Amino acid sequence: MKTTHAWRLTAILFAVGGMSGCMVGPDYQRPLVPAQEVSAFAWMPKTWSDANDPEALVRWWEDFDDPVTNRLVALALANNTEIRAAIAGVQQAEALLAQARGGRWLTVDYSAQGSRSRAGFDASFFPGGGFESFYTTNYQHGLNISYALDLFGRLKHSERAAINDLLASEAGRQGLAHTIVAQVLLARISIAAQQRLLEVADATVDNWTYAVDIIQERYDGGLGSPLDLYFAKQSLASAQAQRTELQQGLAQGLHALDVLCGQRPGTSATLEQTLSPLPPLQPVPVGLPAYLLDRRPDVRAAEFQLRAATERIGVSMATRLPDLNIVSSLGYQSNQFEDLLTWKYRALSIGGQIAAPVFHGGALKAGVKAAEAAARQSAENYCGVVLTALREVEDALVAEQKIRERIDFLTELVTLAKEAEALARDRYARGADPMLNVLETERSRRQAENSLIQAQSALWQTRVNLMLALGGDWQAVANDSLVSDVETSIGK
Repeated sequence: MKTTHAWRLTAILFAVGGMSGCMVGPDYQRPLVPAQEVSAFAWMPKTWSDANDPEALVRWWEDFDDPVTNRLVALALANNTEIRAAIAGVQQAEALLAQARGGRWLTVDYSAQGSRSRAGFDASFFPGGGFESFYTTNYQHGLNISYALDLFGRLKHSERAAINDLLASEAGRQGLAHTIVAQVLLARISIAAQQRLLEVADATVDNWTYAVDIIQERYDGGLGSPLDLYFAKQSLASAQAQRTELQQGLAQGLHALDVLCGQRPGTSATLEQTLSPLPPLQPVPVGLPAYLLDRRPDVRAAEFQLRAATERIGVSMATRLPDLNIVSSLGYQSNQFEDLLTWKYRALSIGGQIAAPVFHGGALKAGVKAAEAAARQSAENYCGVVLTALREVEDALVAEQKIRERIDFLTELVTLAKEAEALARDRYARGADPMLNVLETERSRRQAENSLIQAQSALWQTRVNLMLALGGDWQAVANDSLVSDVETSIGK
């Protein structure tokens, strides 16, 4: 009998729960953005394929064929403090989603209580009467069960908003991880450029040290001019000063790389030799601009935030409508403690409660307007993120083309500068030209070499920026199972 009543009670709750009404609030629709209106990027090279091949972008940094870079990326993904903080943010969003989902289930609480009360009664006006005391004892325990009927979808909208918050948080974590990987690559490239510039500076110092010795010998032998000796020593001091500046930049670059990898600055006191000459850069499967909407984590995060804001409009609208709660209890009640498990002292109750807002001074209506404004704000933010994504891709594409052209010119310039310097040194050795010509040609050659190194470094950096702007399929930092599971639950 006891079990029969419990099952009946449960059946009643679920049967009434199935009578929930319809959801209020707008359905989400993706806004029309410029990425959907064009078929190709303006600066995409004609020789590049427009096909979207995600596999070509998986772990793309390994195409640089640099084990040091691969190791640094692995360290950063495992130890970077910003990534760890983002992971904690995702975990917080998961917990908030669990809270939102819990509100749509039955709530069952157990309670037990006992009380003893005394009441007095004056019966002196009765013959033989006096002041009487009465004692009442009560014990009870049992389960309290409640269920909120989501008549207008307030709880459902809240859950879906929490789902999209979680997805936005996860997309944000992926976007941050992508950025950290790119920063590691950029730091590695910058350090390699500093190392190559330092090699040029070392060679320049060695050359001018040798030149000072030669000019000093000539001057001591009465064959040289004191002005030439001063010019040579001045150039040596300038080269030495530039070398110390490069050494400082190199040390600070290593410190920044250590922090990216979650290590104490100065841990990587040295770094393996510079990157090898840049391998031929293969065409990138840029794809259609519209692909960015689903491929870039920051764009996806902005859209999930817009989805969540849209769901919260439904929450605020449902708040203005009635709520119906089913409340029941199942337990025992007696004035004797030993009877608290006796069947005949069972206590059962079930009831419903409806509550509808009547007057709140316009607060609920204002809440709807605020939610609608927040959704419009999220929509504008989303469009802005898309425009920024398009600009970053176009910037990277045009930069790569123009830097390639600049490298061709600088390569020719270095060749000519070296030939001019060799000629000037030869003419100075024969006494045909002054030392000033040698200094000028040496300075031009050094500037040309530095410019070429910086341009080559910029080409590396531009390719990294292009891969980051495209939001490639960086499987090493994605949590695909989480995204798949939660996205599936949105439609439920």
